[in-house]
Amino acid sequence: MSVKPIPEGYHSITPYLGIQKAAQAIDFYKKAFGAIEVMRLAMPDGSIGHAELRIGDCPIMLGTPCDQGPLSNPDNSPSVGLHLYVTDVDKSYKQAIEAGATVISEVKDQFYGDRSGTLKDPYGHLWFLATRKEDLTQEQIEQRSQPATAAMTCGSNRRLQPFASIDHCGNNKKHLLLHCRSGFSVIIRLI
Repeated sequence: MSVKPIPEGYHSITPYLGIQKAAQAIDFYKKAFGAIEVMRLAMPDGSIGHAELRIGDCPIMLGTPCDQGPLSNPDNSPSVGLHLYVTDVDKSYKQAIEAGATVISEVKDQFYGDRSGTLKDPYGHLWFLATRKEDLTQEQIEQRSQPATAAMTCGSNRRLQPFASIDHCGNNKKHLLLHCRSGFSVIIRLI
């Protein structure tokens, strides 16, 4: 069976929220809007690395912002990013750069099954472009993420340790797209 580049149930664009109290926000969205929790990836420090909800037939992604990440609380800088699934992320990424977008993280294969990269448009909005490459279970993603997330401390004031093999929270505009995701795209999509 071939993998669909835009996962089933996604409508190309998906809002991604950076929320300091992400766990409480999930509970609020459930109570206020009838949101259904699809998945949650808890970080070692208790913050939410990435979560996905559905309100009606629309997905919403969210996570606790990393201190050096592109998403933050609404009081600080961008707290919302747009996750865009495309059929060819490399082509779409290049097109966006040529149109004037700024690179936040280069396109690369991610441990959660997507090939993705993060851009900022000329107006300050974050775009997480991705193409699905592998359909993985939550358990597979959690297993693959362990080396990367072991030293992450999203939601705290501590500096994050860099990782050589993946994009991460930290310096050099690299992001672990978990969304703690100092670049999340994460965007982790768990099935």
